[in-house]
Amino acid sequence: MTSISACLWFDDQLEEAAAFYTSIFPNSSIEHLTRHGDAGPGEKGTVMAGEFTLDGTTFHGINGGPSFPFTEAVSFTITCRDQSEVDYYWHSLADGGQESVCGWLKDRFGLSWQIVPTRFYELATDPDPARADAATRAMLGMTRIVVAELEAAADAAG
Repeated sequence: MTSISACLWFDDQLEEAAAFYTSIFPNSSIEHLTRHGDAGPGEKGTVMAGEFTLDGTTFHGINGGPSFPFTEAVSFTITCRDQSEVDYYWHSLADGGQESVCGWLKDRFGLSWQIVPTRFYELATDPDPARADAATRAMLGMTRIVVAELEAAADAAG
């Protein structure tokens, strides 16, 4: 069976990143870390590659050096059921990172995440275009998405 998974290129922080991510997401674990041996190319005993699982999704990682840093061109979306879940993932992943706009942030390793409540998707696809536009406009003005503010904007328009 064919499968697809993400492979993340870290400078030299794969082990730290895998520990960080698995501490945040439920049902997560570090599956294995492969360390450099006598053959190199890195210093013997340092992490070369590995695999970790975040809430059932497998990720591969390599410590490839500084040649290819993360950019916003690739991000991971966490769809959250409610505000408490948004807040949990937002504050956990933003710790040591950088908050952006519209529910986006970069974590301490430079990886981009979108933290989006399901309620935003519901409001943005509301059959009433005025409500959908108002919710979208409200989201565009936010850093961390706040469900109550989305709903208030939609209700004011409809």
